[in-house]
Amino acid sequence: MTNRWGQLAAALVAMVMIANLQYAWTLFVEPIRQSTGWKLSDIQWGFTLFIVFETWVMPLEGWMIDRTGPRIFTSIAGVLCGFGWSALAYATEMWQLYTFYAIAGIGAAFVYSGSIASALKWFPDRRGIAAGIIAAGFGSGAALFIPLIAAIIHARGYRTAFLVTGIAQGLIIIAVAQVLRHPGPEFASAHAATWKTQPRVPRNQEQFSTPEMLRTPQFYLLYLMFVMMATGGLLVTAQAGPVAREWGISGAALTAALALDRIANGASRVFWGWVSDRIGREVTMSVAFMLQSACLVSVLWFGRWSGTLFTITLILTFFTYGEVFSLFPSLVGDYFGSDHASSNYSFLYSAKGVASIIGGGAAAVLFEKFWSWSAAFYGSAVLALISGALAMVLKSAALPGKTRTAERVISAS
Repeated sequence: MTNRWGQLAAALVAMVMIANLQYAWTLFVEPIRQSTGWKLSDIQWGFTLFIVFETWVMPLEGWMIDRTGPRIFTSIAGVLCGFGWSALAYATEMWQLYTFYAIAGIGAAFVYSGSIASALKWFPDRRGIAAGIIAAGFGSGAALFIPLIAAIIHARGYRTAFLVTGIAQGLIIIAVAQVLRHPGPEFASAHAATWKTQPRVPRNQEQFSTPEMLRTPQFYLLYLMFVMMATGGLLVTAQAGPVAREWGISGAALTAALALDRIANGASRVFWGWVSDRIGREVTMSVAFMLQSACLVSVLWFGRWSGTLFTITLILTFFTYGEVFSLFPSLVGDYFGSDHASSNYSFLYSAKGVASIIGGGAAAVLFEKFWSWSAAFYGSAVLALISGALAMVLKSAALPGKTRTAERVISAS
């Protein structure tokens, strides 16, 4: 299949199938704790390990996908995701939970890397909206399944929910993988004349390999911003269930909040990606990241008072968080080119693994020590605020240059 919208749709389906691995996890935390007697922090280190393996193995995977295409590795991903998530049904020891969830994380990394790269390569003229659509599959996909998973857990137990959804997701990923491919060298030259320019989105004329990218200061500023912004979103993603339990929010309210949050998360990636194509990536980042800071505080101040307020504040939080996963890959394409998009973004995406250590296991440890979520939420809000300010620093800097100081010239792809 050579139609770029068809490729986008296929990659989107694959992303939807890995959404539960991260965003439905919070539904399983309390049932696992009740069944096994394990500490909350011990269970949530499993979430951290999933994110670490999903992100920190991506640089190697991205490098391979750039060279061989996404079909083979997405097929392997289907096997890893299906096995890892299903095997959690049989985890009776802590090491088994960590191992199986990490295997699922490796599979998710293959899907994520290949799918985002497809968006950047097939849509150099619309990177913001294309990356947003793909990232929305990951951010919103779980909304389709959270009510079903919650019902299975209630009726048959969490182990059955792991098994059934794991097998189904793995098989669908394998099927979709068979049509995925990257555009050939003739693609850009054949279509460049019909693509619209975006005057507020500077694009580098140079194509950076990953080693060349790693020698630029812009990459490290982007990495720092990514870590700080992802911390709050991962905190809420991992801890929504335990937070709701601590504040006396009902299970029905939590399920509704999680389903609506996933929709807001996905809508965020498309909306802010679309906005960034028109007003610029860095300005969009600054606005959205500072709003995220305020929304995190709103969860702490107002979310505890009722299920309705809990849902509303979480929706706002995710709507100002999900754009991380459309704006950062788009900016990588703008700054460093699309030839090595899989590998380049994979290195930046590893920042999410660093953030997961703070928002997952470390946040649970803080709660167990102080019996309050205040430190975790306030700290995450401050980090988001700083990240928004750094976006404007990035805007004032020159585009990366291999051998010279690049000017922020505006060019069409």
